[in-house]
Amino acid sequence: MSSIQLTHDSRLAAAERGRLPTSLVLLLAASAGLSVASLYYSQPMLGVLGAEIGASAGAVGLLPTLTQLGYALGILLLAPLGDRFDRRRIILIKAAVLCAALLAAGAAPGIGLLLVASLVIGLSATMAQDIVPAAATLAPDAHRGKVVGTVMTGLLLGILLSRVLSGFVAEHYGWRAMFMLAAASLALTGVAAWRGLPRFRPSTQMPYGALLASLAALWHQHGALRRATLAQGLLAIGFSAFWSTLALLLHGAPFHLGSAAAGAFGLAGAAGALAAPLAGRVADRKGPELVTRLGATIFVLSFAALALAPMLDTHAQLALLAAGAIGFDLGFQGTLIAHQTIVYGIDPGARSRLNAVLFTGMFIGMASGAALGAMLFAQWGWMAVVLLATGSGLAGLAVRMVKFE
Repeated sequence: MSSIQLTHDSRLAAAERGRLPTSLVLLLAASAGLSVASLYYSQPMLGVLGAEIGASAGAVGLLPTLTQLGYALGILLLAPLGDRFDRRRIILIKAAVLCAALLAAGAAPGIGLLLVASLVIGLSATMAQDIVPAAATLAPDAHRGKVVGTVMTGLLLGILLSRVLSGFVAEHYGWRAMFMLAAASLALTGVAAWRGLPRFRPSTQMPYGALLASLAALWHQHGALRRATLAQGLLAIGFSAFWSTLALLLHGAPFHLGSAAAGAFGLAGAAGALAAPLAGRVADRKGPELVTRLGATIFVLSFAALALAPMLDTHAQLALLAAGAIGFDLGFQGTLIAHQTIVYGIDPGARSRLNAVLFTGMFIGMASGAALGAMLFAQWGWMAVVLLATGSGLAGLAVRMVKFE
């Protein structure tokens, strides 16, 4: 038996005894963050990218929509395979495909190939949704919320800091350089995963068709899954509407700021991401239901406060935007950790499929929010986006407050 195989087996055995190595948790967190970051690199670069390739605002606006839609489709159609096959192998295959798609985006001569590459990026970036159930499987029951929260911190920091990095790189080195850098990071991630991840035993032998059909059965069987999916999907509408239109807001009057400034707002959101492990610990101790309600409330209040922006001067508006980003990111991410804790506790043998349902709903919300946000911003301006986000947050909070089966 090879030394690599021994390492994999020993790590998995240690995890099964309740001793999850810190190095393994960090690997899972970093891999999740770098993979999901690929969905968001384009957002701060839309203005620069569109001008360089001569694409219309409407065509460029489809790029984030297609990545989110691809992600939702990938979660629905590919993530359930984690219950049927070794998750390590799935992660490695997706890392290779994602690397190739990023290279294609960076070399694209026009909007057509960029749109196709964006869809494939979304599909293959779902390796993050194989990593999170892997962490839940390896974690001991008493600390699952904390471990999942730590891995989700990596994932969420990847989402938020991707905007900071892409804005800076696009402004100084061009948008193509950002896609090439992202491809290199995924190549390194694939090597690290090949060397460091343990192998996982499949929990079912269902054929693919039955595996997908079981998603509907899980949805109908578990009211907790339906509530979590619906509430998180509603919050995702407002979350995505904000981040998908922020660069357009800052590019125009009265701000006239470039892609680097738009990306820098990711730093504000990153402050909220750092609270993810705390949300997991509170969910472990006090119950996840409390965390979902607190998170949704913070989300709503943060967006509602943005309605004050027209009363302020330019600098105060920027400060309010940053404060709002901290607040609603904290609320969104805390609620997500609590929902994952709820969903992963339903059926340990179906974690990949349960995760697929939850995140399919969330990224349908993300894709809808990106499309609706762009449309509302174009027709009625920024306040329409704020109203959309506040309303979707209130709807998500209502789902958590009113029990239904």
